[in-house]
Amino acid sequence: MRSVRKSKLLWSVLIFIFVLFCCLAAPILSTAAGADKSEELTVGVPVDRCPVFYVDPDTGEIVGIGVDLMRAAAEHAGYSVTFKSIEEESLKEALDNPEYDIVMPFGSAITSASGQKSVVSDNLIQTPFTLVTDGKRDIPLLNELRVGMLTSLGGAADTVRELYPGIEIVFYDDMEDAVDALRDGKVDALLHNSYVWSYVLQKPSYSNLVVQPAAMFSMDFRAGALDTPRGREIIERLNKGIAHIEETFKQAVVLDYTTRRLYKYDLSDYIYEYWLIVLLGTLLLIAVIVIFIFRWRALRLEQEKRVRWLQEHDALTGALSLKGFRKKVEKLLRANPDVPYLLTYVNIKNFKFVNDSFGMKAGDELLRYWVKTTKVTLSENEAMCRIDSDHLAVLRHAGGDERLRKDDEEVVGSVRNYFLDRGKEHRVQICGGIYVLTPEDYHNIDVDHMLDFARVAEKKVRATKKDGYEFYNPEQWEKGKKVAEVVGRLPVAISTGEIQVWYQPQVNYRTGEITGVEALSRWNHAKLGMIPPADFIPELEESGLIYDLDSYVWEKVCQDLSRWNKQGIHRSVSVNLSRSDIRDDRDIPGHFHDLMEKYELSADQFRIEITETAFAEKPELLIGTTVRLRELGFQVEMDDFGSGYSSLHMLKEVPVDRIKLDYNFLTSKGDAEKGNTIVAYIVQMVNALGMEMIVEGVETAEQADFLLSKGCSEMQGYYFYRPMCVEDFEKL
Repeated sequence: MRSVRKSKLLWSVLIFIFVLFCCLAAPILSTAAGADKSEELTVGVPVDRCPVFYVDPDTGEIVGIGVDLMRAAAEHAGYSVTFKSIEEESLKEALDNPEYDIVMPFGSAITSASGQKSVVSDNLIQTPFTLVTDGKRDIPLLNELRVGMLTSLGGAADTVRELYPGIEIVFYDDMEDAVDALRDGKVDALLHNSYVWSYVLQKPSYSNLVVQPAAMFSMDFRAGALDTPRGREIIERLNKGIAHIEETFKQAVVLDYTTRRLYKYDLSDYIYEYWLIVLLGTLLLIAVIVIFIFRWRALRLEQEKRVRWLQEHDALTGALSLKGFRKKVEKLLRANPDVPYLLTYVNIKNFKFVNDSFGMKAGDELLRYWVKTTKVTLSENEAMCRIDSDHLAVLRHAGGDERLRKDDEEVVGSVRNYFLDRGKEHRVQICGGIYVLTPEDYHNIDVDHMLDFARVAEKKVRATKKDGYEFYNPEQWEKGKKVAEVVGRLPVAISTGEIQVWYQPQVNYRTGEITGVEALSRWNHAKLGMIPPADFIPELEESGLIYDLDSYVWEKVCQDLSRWNKQGIHRSVSVNLSRSDIRDDRDIPGHFHDLMEKYELSADQFRIEITETAFAEKPELLIGTTVRLRELGFQVEMDDFGSGYSSLHMLKEVPVDRIKLDYNFLTSKGDAEKGNTIVAYIVQMVNALGMEMIVEGVETAEQADFLLSKGCSEMQGYYFYRPMCVEDFEKL
C-alpha cells in the first residue's frame, strides 16, 4: 500500500516538472522563432535630400538621418527594412506604388495621387524648415513671399500654404535651378529643411546665401502608407518602435550627419574656389600656347626656307640644284645680255668604281672637293650646279683658250690628282662637253636645251674611252633630235599603224619544214620612212617606252594567231620580252595568261624569248618570272645566248626550254674557225643538258650544213627567210 502511494507521488512530481518546463520554454521558443523570422519592410524615400536621405558614393547604399531613425524604429518593431529610391515626382504618387510598403517623409496624412487616403506614423523627429536668401535684399512679409521649393517637396508645400495663405510657391526640379531663380530675382527666398541646408550650403558658389535665423515652421518627420488594413498594421507596429527611440539617440544622429562634410566638389566648385589660380594657370597656358604657336611658325618658316634651299641647292655639296641653276642662269643671262658665256657639262668616268673601291664616303668627299675647288674660281655672275650623282654643270664667262687652260690646271687637274695626292694609286678621269651660248640663247632662254647640247659633246668624249673636253658638234645634236622625234612619236605610230608586226620563219633544216616563227617589229615612219629596229629599240628601252611597243606586238600576234586558228592553222610564234618589261609592279605571266584566254589560244602557241643579259642583270626577278611562265604552260627561250658574261652560270640557274644562239655573234669577228669550235661545243653542251636549241643569224648553206653536222637542226636566218609582213608570210 505504501509503495502504491510512493508511485503516485513520483508521477505527480514528474507531471508538475513537465508542465513547468512547457510554461517557461514556450515564450523563449516563440521569441526565438520571431527573431529568426522578422518581417521585411520596403521603405520608399527621395534620395536628393542629403543628409536626410542620400546615396553613399562609396557603398551605393541609401543612408542619412531618416534612414538611421527609421531603421532603429523598425528594429524595435520587429522589422528588417530595405530602403529604395522613389522614381515618382512626388510622395503622393509614390504612395500608389505597391513596391513600397511605406513612404517617407510626411508631415501629416495626405491623399495619394489616385485619391486614396493615407495613414502616417508617429513623429520620428521635428525638422525645422528655414528660408535662404541671397543676402542682397530685404525680404517682404511672409504672406507676401515668393518662395522657391523643390518639386519633390509637394507635401511640405501644402503645409506652407495652410500656415501662410498669401505665400506664392514656385517649384523647381533641382537645387541649381532654384538657386539661379533666387539670384535672378524670380523668387525672394528658398525653403527647405535646415538639415538639407547644412549640406547644400557647403557648395563654394553658394557661400553668399544666407540662412534666415528664425525657422518658418517645424514639420513632423513621419512614415506613411495607404489607409488599408495592411498599412494600418505596419504603422501601428512602427509606432511602438518609435516610442522606444530615445531623444538622445535622435540628437546624436542629427549631429553626426549635419557636421559631416558630405558635399563632393565638382569641376565648377574647384574653379570657383581656386579661380585666381585657375585664371593664372589659364593665362600661363595661353602664354605657352602663344609662345608655342610663334615658335612653331618660326620653325615652319625656317623649315620652308630650308626646303626652298634644298629645292635650289644640293644637300651634299652645297652647289645649286638643277632647279636653282635654271633660275640663276636665266637671271644672269637677262642681267648680262652682252657677256659671252659658255656652259660646261662634266662628269667623272667610272665613278661607280670610286665608290666600290674607296667607299661611298670617299666618293662624297671627292664631289665636295670638286665643288669647293670650282666655286673658288667663280664670280658672282657665274654659277655651277650638281645635277645628280657625279654630273655637274657650270656657267662661266667665255674667256678664251687661256681661261680654259687655267681652269683645267687649277680645277680639273686638282680633281684628277685627288686620290694620288692622298697616297692612293687612282687618277680621276673627267669628261666634259662645252656649249658656247649663241645670241638666240639670250633671247629664248632654255637651260635644259643648252645642257642637252653640252651633253652631246660630253658623250663624244666618253665614247673615245679617254677624258678631257669637247665642244658641241651640231651634227650630233641633229641626230639626237631625230631620236627624240622617234621616241616621242611612238603613241601616234601605234595608233596609226606605223608600227607593224613582221614575221621571220624558223625551219627544221633536216626536214625543210617551217616549225615556228619569230615576231619582229618594224616602223614605217610617216616622214622618215622605214626605220631599222637598231635605230629605235635601244632608245625605247632607255626611255622606258619599250613596254608599250612590246605590248602592242603581243596583242597583234595574238590577233593573228586567233585568225589562223579559225582557219584551221595551228602555229607557234616566238615573241620578245625585253629586260625593261620585267618589273616588280608588272605581272608579265598574268598578262600573257589573260591574252591567251582573251583570244582563246593555247600556251604552246606562245614562245617567250628573254635575252641572256637580262637574266644576268636581274637574276632573281627574271628567274621568278620564268618559273611562273613555265608553270602556266609557256615555253621560254634564252635569247642571244653567249652575248652576256655569265652564260654557263645562267644555264645552271635558269629554267628555260630552249636556247637561242646568235651564230653571227660568235663568227662574224675574230677567228672564224675558233668561233665554229665554240658553236659546236655549245650545241653539244645544250643537247647534253636535255634542252632544245635554235641558231639564228644563219646566212649561208655552209653554216647550215655545219650546224646540222653538229646536231642542231632548228635554224633561223637570211639563208632561209628574211623578216616579212604578215601578208607575205601567209602566202608561204
